Amino acid sequence: MIFTTAELDYLGTQHLGRLATVAPDGQTQNNPVGFFMEDKTIVIGGHALGASKKFRNVLAGSSVSLVVDDLASVDPWVVRGIEIRGTAVALTDVDPPVPFFSREIIRITPTKIISWGLDGSRESRTV
Repeated sequence: MIFTTAELDYLGTQHLGRLATVAPDGQTQNNPVGFFMEDKTIVIGGHALGASKKFRNVLAGSSVSLVVDDLASVDPWVVRGIEIRGTAVALTDVDPPVPFFSREIIRITPTKIISWGLDGSRESRTV
């Protein structure tokens, strides 16, 4: 299994993350995105995703990092989250994860997962 049970449970409760990509000229970009779990991969979808810079960056071969995090509590302060680094492909003419998204997606295959605060510990592993 690529994701731990705690990571899968957490990702199942979240709807937004931040996707970081790198343009061919080295410029970084980080944007909020909707994401979905599909088998052992993450699927990014959106409205007119194919027209976005992040989609073009992935088409050009960018590696990616998706961070999903939140505050479980502010008193006491409890932060939890997961960073998923990996390879990505930009796909066109696919059924979107939800009907109102465009027919482009970004599919991320994890190569490194870092999680914190999900089960009281911090974990980092290469998959």
